Amino acid sequence: MTQPIRLGVNIDHVATVRNARGSGYPDPVRAALMAAEAGAEGITAHLREDRRHITDADIARLSAELPVPLNLEMAATEEMLGIALRHRPHAACIVPEKREERTTEGGLDAAGQFDLLAPMVATLGEAGIRVSLFIEPDAAQIDAAVRLGAPVVELHTGRYAELEEAAREVELKRLADAAALAAKNGIEVHAGHGLTFDNVVPIAAIPQVRELNIGHFLIGEAIFDGLVPVVARMRSLMDAAR
Repeated sequence: MTQPIRLGVNIDHVATVRNARGSGYPDPVRAALMAAEAGAEGITAHLREDRRHITDADIARLSAELPVPLNLEMAATEEMLGIALRHRPHAACIVPEKREERTTEGGLDAAGQFDLLAPMVATLGEAGIRVSLFIEPDAAQIDAAVRLGAPVVELHTGRYAELEEAAREVELKRLADAAALAAKNGIEVHAGHGLTFDNVVPIAAIPQVRELNIGHFLIGEAIFDGLVPVVARMRSLMDAAR
């Protein structure tokens, strides 16, 4: 029997709109609570080094107020490790981060940064924080995740999402093969980046994928249709794919 799939909603860009005016609204915590009411099983927030959207105060409030698990996206730095240990989110997803990028541009090089990541993964795990590595669908990266002892990987679906529909099959197979390899090695598989109503179903249909994390598209569509129905529609598409 195919296992159910969870939806994590990333609320970073509610904070982006708030910060554009330097006001207190729209409130990303309110958005997180609405997303949970609409069927999201988790909330994702990326605390960037430059605090371009989510702030330290947002993480403190999300940690205190969410009725569903918080997934803290974070760079592999001592500052972010300290913040994660202070707030103890349910999960910490380690992502690559460059100050000049608009959004995360690719997966973490877990193989190349093994020595940097090993003590961080161990420290987070010892604190009861579930570690996820945001990686490309690549066997070498999955092998590194296994050796690091990471319980979760999140496969980067950005390349899949950027391709024209006719050209997606090769990348979809790459994602499916990576998901199967990770699951075979006892790692829980998540996926995310660039997913929309139009491209989510084939990813949600990969049987080993247990969670999708989706943000920018949902927040954008919410401008037109409202956050609750948009999250509910995504939830329905994911469920139908299973």
